Amino acid sequence: MASFVTVQLKKASEVDLAKPLCKFIQQTYPGGESQAEHVRAAEELHKLRKSALGRALDKHESSLETLLRYYDQLCSIEPKFPFSENQICVTFTWKDAFDKGSLFGGSVKLALASLGYEKTCVLFNCGALASQIAAEQNLDSDEGLKAAAKHYQFASGAFQHIKDTVLSSLSREPTVDISPDTVGTLSLIMLAQAQEVFFLKATRDKMKDAIIAKLANQAADYYGDAFKQCQYKDTLPKEVFPVLAAKHCIMQANAEYHQSILAKQQKKFGEEIARLQHAADLVKTVASRYDEYINVKDLSDKISRALTAAKKDNDFIYHDRIPDLKDLEPIGKASLVKATPVVVPLSQKFTDLFEKMVPLAVQQALTLYNQRKADLVNRSIAQMREATNLANGVLASLNLPAAIEDVSGDSVPQSILQKSKSVIEQGGVQTIDQLMKDLPELLQRNREILDESLRILDEEETTDNELKNKFKERWQRTPSNDLYKPLRAEGANYSNILDKAVQADKQVKERYQSHRDTISLLCKPEPELNAAIPSANPAKTMQGSEVVNVLKSLLANLEEVKKQREQLENDLKAINFDMTTKFLTALAQDGTLNEEAISVTELDRIYGSLTHKVQETLKKQEELLNNIQNSHQEFSKMKQSNNESNLREEVLKNLAVANDNFVELVANLREGTKFYNELTEILLKFQNKCTDIVFARKTERDELLKDLQQSIAREPSAPSFPSVPAYQTGGNKPPASSTPTPAPRTSVASKPQPPARPPPPVISSANALTTPVQAAIGTAPSPAGSTASTAPSQAQGPPYPTYPGYPGYCQMPMPMGYNPYMYGQFNLPYNPAAMYQNPGQTPYPGPQQHGYPYPQHPPQQPGYPYPQQ
Repeated sequence: MASFVTVQLKKASEVDLAKPLCKFIQQTYPGGESQAEHVRAAEELHKLRKSALGRALDKHESSLETLLRYYDQLCSIEPKFPFSENQICVTFTWKDAFDKGSLFGGSVKLALASLGYEKTCVLFNCGALASQIAAEQNLDSDEGLKAAAKHYQFASGAFQHIKDTVLSSLSREPTVDISPDTVGTLSLIMLAQAQEVFFLKATRDKMKDAIIAKLANQAADYYGDAFKQCQYKDTLPKEVFPVLAAKHCIMQANAEYHQSILAKQQKKFGEEIARLQHAADLVKTVASRYDEYINVKDLSDKISRALTAAKKDNDFIYHDRIPDLKDLEPIGKASLVKATPVVVPLSQKFTDLFEKMVPLAVQQALTLYNQRKADLVNRSIAQMREATNLANGVLASLNLPAAIEDVSGDSVPQSILQKSKSVIEQGGVQTIDQLMKDLPELLQRNREILDESLRILDEEETTDNELKNKFKERWQRTPSNDLYKPLRAEGANYSNILDKAVQADKQVKERYQSHRDTISLLCKPEPELNAAIPSANPAKTMQGSEVVNVLKSLLANLEEVKKQREQLENDLKAINFDMTTKFLTALAQDGTLNEEAISVTELDRIYGSLTHKVQETLKKQEELLNNIQNSHQEFSKMKQSNNESNLREEVLKNLAVANDNFVELVANLREGTKFYNELTEILLKFQNKCTDIVFARKTERDELLKDLQQSIAREPSAPSFPSVPAYQTGGNKPPASSTPTPAPRTSVASKPQPPARPPPPVISSANALTTPVQAAIGTAPSPAGSTASTAPSQAQGPPYPTYPGYPGYCQMPMPMGYNPYMYGQFNLPYNPAAMYQNPGQTPYPGPQQHGYPYPQHPPQQPGYPYPQQ
């Protein structure tokens, strides 16, 4: 049976997926059952990768199913995890599937911190394994034929999908095996093999010869196109080219054979003989050139018997004229195959491990929504607190309610006693002193963390610059200066926040110093407090007056407004509405999220009534304060005016102000303490991010240095061989040339000469393709070439980062967790120079040797043919 082309699997380096994913989950999602479930899913994903890529896979459906499930999981996590250099940094390293390594060790591989790269390589392995499974099928049974056709079409679709998406999913040039040209050729080869399987099934089912001829002719056309795409490239294994050339001839011979049967049925005996002769020539060429790869003895015998019988009948009976091959009508084509499109999920048994985790777009929308919600709540609370402070200030300036309570003139007003008791219960000046003492320590701790984070970035950048200056263009990786720009901007933002915090601390301290004595007085016991307040003549005549009653009523209403605000503040803080379902529904319906429109609508629905009540309290307070000020003016006129009463009133005002300042100072200091503690957590994450990325850069640097050392060691010491001294040339002989003499080559003057290319590998010393066969497969004998695809010649590093920034604490969302990982290993592909050929030896057999249909070229251009098997 004819052999089929199979594709080798790519080999992947081991990667720990569980650790960075679990770290991101723990930093991003709140603790509890959901977090634990996500962590278990990350561990399952890591086990699935090991099963799919960490061992040799059998050529069986179960192995392909494992690969497909892993690919489906990669597609499902792509929108849910931010894989990038600055967030979840996982470097995937894959070797070139067709690279066999060099004489000095090593092989072409590429390492990228890109999930798209991992997906591409896994899909390549899916197509490769499908091709191997298809080749193992028993084509003598209907089940085997159906399975082979299905797998070849799937492989064709997988390679076609890579061709369409590989360049957009990677940030740099891919390895040769997944380059668009290579996978495009592989896709066409798989499609041709699927068409051949349908031809075999049609033959086995004894369908009409006209249909079989069209199927075979279409298969020949596919094989011919595939051969044309790759005949001048040395990227695929050496056995692929003769197999494609042979298959093209075989399928065309089958098409001619079955078309000859149709001609016999139509009593076109001359056409029958012409087609059988053409088929015989094609099969004879395959037998002489490609017998090492494909056995065509059965087909050759069948055609020979048919040709002998047809000639005998025509010579003795029909005497029909045998037409030229060019005069025959072309055989039609019928394609029954197409590349299977890649539609996720590919596996029938796929279950999303992270089904309950929302996509990254929804996560980002939730973050923005929470920012909008926090802004709305904070703005409403700030308005109410500002209004309350204003009311307290106005009352303190009017000495209310102490003025209407101070009727004896020699006792402490009840409101002042209540304020004194409240201050004493909260610790008085000792509480403020302790909070003031803690702030510098917290500030210093944050400063040290930030400075240390920036220091390790500076050290690594200095080292990178030194190596860049030393190795020049060899040092191929993203400069640290460029990579760290987002981190430095983030660090500068934190430094600016700390500077503003220092200024705020200074203002709080100055305010405390100006009111400390009055606050201390307020903390005294009642006898001492009463002694410190100047006495005044009694004003008993004021008791029961209409003005006092009005003021008391207004003050009571104002207190009611303050209590209402406290309840509103609690209500605003208590509301907790989950927007996940809203965003998921919108994403499923529209495919995109208009976060702003959805958030504004929902916030208005949820908080609209509360914000309306806030505005009502503001208006009501404004009216009450106006009435209180007017009533107080009348109250002041009724009071007896003397120095003692004025002095007493001033002290009572100061005590009321001291109480307000104490409450505000304690609140400010506690908020400052909370701010520094929360900022410490953020700065520690920032420090971890800096430490991890520096560690990853160091690992990458060590690998790159190792590869550079190997590359430098393999470089020749001189560009060419030195000239031979005259005394070694035998006297009068001219010195030998240092350049190897090229071997003779064939050429056709009527055809333009293509540029020189690396020669194709030698298949057999007893094979050559003659001009008739070239005409049969549709190729001209003139040489043609194209620039050989080469692997990247420099070390592969991570792509330039796209880093979204890291907002600070004040009015900014908490930062996303950073999941750094080592960038992986980077090896320089080795491309040996032409000097390693023996001088004077042609890299391609001379005229006395035979080869399959490729033109010969002189070794004018340095190259390195595919390694010989």
